[in-house]
Amino acid sequence: MPKYFDPHIHMVSRTTDDYQNMAAAGITGVIEPAFWQGQARTSVGSFADYFDTLVGWERFRASMFGIHHFCTIGINPKEANNTQLAQDVLDILPRYLVKDGVVAVGEIGYDDITPEEDRFLAVQLDLAMQFDLPVLVHTPHRDKIGGTKRTLAVIREVGIPEHRVVIDHLNELTLPLVLETDCWRGHSVYPNTKMSEQRMVALLQQYGTEKMIVNSAADWGVSDPLKVPKTGQVMLEAGFTEAQVEQVLFHNPVDFFAQSGQLDKALVSTPLSIDQRKTWQENSALRGQDPVVK
Repeated sequence: MPKYFDPHIHMVSRTTDDYQNMAAAGITGVIEPAFWQGQARTSVGSFADYFDTLVGWERFRASMFGIHHFCTIGINPKEANNTQLAQDVLDILPRYLVKDGVVAVGEIGYDDITPEEDRFLAVQLDLAMQFDLPVLVHTPHRDKIGGTKRTLAVIREVGIPEHRVVIDHLNELTLPLVLETDCWRGHSVYPNTKMSEQRMVALLQQYGTEKMIVNSAADWGVSDPLKVPKTGQVMLEAGFTEAQVEQVLFHNPVDFFAQSGQLDKALVSTPLSIDQRKTWQENSALRGQDPVVK
């Protein structure tokens, strides 16, 4: 069975069953980008608590089921339009960008493509250069072509090396724009929208596997945390070799985020050893079950 790595999945929205099923399907590690949680946050303390969860409890919870957990930290574009709050969050970002397990600034980018989003995208790209981190960019759900073009323009204006940026949520219309650059190419495979396994495989057949990245982007909405291995199965059925599957669905994302210096490919190539006797701040994800140690 090929090994897999999901480089964009919001595990705070998922259950422990998902971790168990992901591990059983061959997923050895995940990256959890900071994102909008469905309801506007009203204070910088809410962001701090959320960021603390990403670098703390959630990383621990993943380890209880053999999954390596990393995260990206940033101001999501949907929340960049509350200018004062976004500035307050920006002020605390530096202390999180140096924490263990933080492998990029993200997810940042555009939602409504406003001047405020322009500003915070540029500032966070600059912050990534200051902290020597790669960047995960979210392309908008609306006006994807316009948003992708504007994203690439800001990347050039700021001057961050393109090979340190992955442009995510691409589709058949926006991928060709990114192929003209040195940026990495991210695709979110969803049950009903964005990108299907079959469409993803068609893009791989047409454009090849170089710098192509696939994720589930699974969150609190209608999504599937097993979309990465499911894409791998469709690739195999379409005639791709197991080595090609691992290249796209393991090596590519790991190689990109390893630019952070926080992700060791040799380490994430095998599942974590499990010791469910451990706790995080005296808490456990178990509820009376016998702890597994293996």
